[in-house]
Amino acid sequence: MHKKVSIKNIIGILLTLLVVVSVLFPILWLFVSSFKTDAGVITYPPQFFPREWTWKQYQYVNQSIPVLKMLRNTLTFAGLTTLISVSFDAMAGYAFARMHFKGKDILFTIILLTMMVPFQVIMTPLYLEEFKLGLLDSYAGLILPRATSAFGIYMMKSFFQGLPNSLEESGRMDGMSEFRIYRSLMLPLCKPAIVSLGVFHFMNNWNDLLYPLMLTSSAEMRTLSAGLAVLVGNKAIKYGPTLAATMISLIPLLIIYIFCQRYFVEGIATGATKE
Repeated sequence: MHKKVSIKNIIGILLTLLVVVSVLFPILWLFVSSFKTDAGVITYPPQFFPREWTWKQYQYVNQSIPVLKMLRNTLTFAGLTTLISVSFDAMAGYAFARMHFKGKDILFTIILLTMMVPFQVIMTPLYLEEFKLGLLDSYAGLILPRATSAFGIYMMKSFFQGLPNSLEESGRMDGMSEFRIYRSLMLPLCKPAIVSLGVFHFMNNWNDLLYPLMLTSSAEMRTLSAGLAVLVGNKAIKYGPTLAATMISLIPLLIIYIFCQRYFVEGIATGATKE
C-alpha cells in the first residue's frame, strides 16, 4: 500500500514539475531573449543564453513608441475598468442571488444571452455610438462600455447564492438596511471571488488589442497592446524589440498574479465547489 502511494506521489510530482517547466520556460526564454542582439534572436540553432547581453532592444522600443505613456494608459484603463466593473458586478450579483423582484429571471437570462454575442457584432454600433457622444480617444470611451460584464454578474451571483440565509436574517433582525447587509455582512465573505474576478477583468483589459485599437486614434491614448501591434506592423518585424515590448507588457501581470495567487485559486476552487 505504501509502495503504491509513493509511486502515485512520485508520478504526481513529476507531472507537476512538467507543467511548471512548460509554463515557466517560455517566460524565461522571452526574458533572456529580450537582452539578445538582433542576430542573437534569429540565430540557428537557437541558444538559450545570449553571447552578448544588451539593452538596445528596450532602448529601441522606448525610442519607437511612447512606451511609458502607453503603460500609463493601460494601467489607467485596466485598473479603473476593473474597479468599476467588479463593484457593479458584485452589486448586481447580490441582487440576482438574494433579492426578489419582478422579472428577475427574465432579466438575468437576457444578461446571460449577451455572453453569446461576439464583440465583432457590436464593434461597429459601439464605434458609431461613441463617435456621436464624443467619447472616442478618451478614458471615458474606453471604460464606460466595460463598466460591467455578464460573466462577472454570473460569477458573483453563483458565489452569493452559496452564502447562508442566516446572515441576512440576523442583519434584518438588527434593523440593517439591504445595502448595509450587502456591504457589511455579505461582501467581506466574497473576498476570494472578488479578487478572482478582478484578476480576470484586469488581464482581459490589459491584453485586449482590438477594443482599444478601435476606440483610440492618437499615440497619447494608445494602450500597450495597441502600441505593440503598431511596433510589430511597422514595415518589417524586428524580433528583438518585439520581445522586449512583450516583456514590458507581461511584467505587471506576473506581479499581480504572484500577489493575488492565493485568493485567485481559492476563489476558483470555491466557485467550482458551489457550482
